[in-house]
Amino acid sequence: MFGEYALYADGKVVALVCDDLLYVKIVPASNELERQCEKGQPYPGAKPHYIVEEGQLSRMESLPAMLCAVAQSISEKKKKTKRNRAS
Repeated sequence: MFGEYALYADGKVVALVCDDLLYVKIVPASNELERQCEKGQPYPGAKPHYIVEEGQLSRMESLPAMLCAVAQSISEKKKKTKRNRAS
C-alpha cells in the first residue's frame, strides 16, 4: 500500500501523489502523456504510471479532462455478494 494521496474522479482512483510527484494511471485515455512523461512506480510493487513533475503541471491544460477520461475508461469493480452459509 502507498502512504501518500490518491486522486479520485467519479469514485475511481485515476492518479497518485507520492514524493511530490503526480503518478497518472497508464490507460489508453492517458496516452497523450507517453511523449511528455517518464514512467515509474509510485511505490514498490505498483504498476508503472506516468510521472508528471511539478513544472509540467502548469503546461498541461488538458490534464483535468484527461483524468476524467481515465476514470471513464476504468471499469467498475464488481460488488462482492455475501453468501449465506448453511450451518
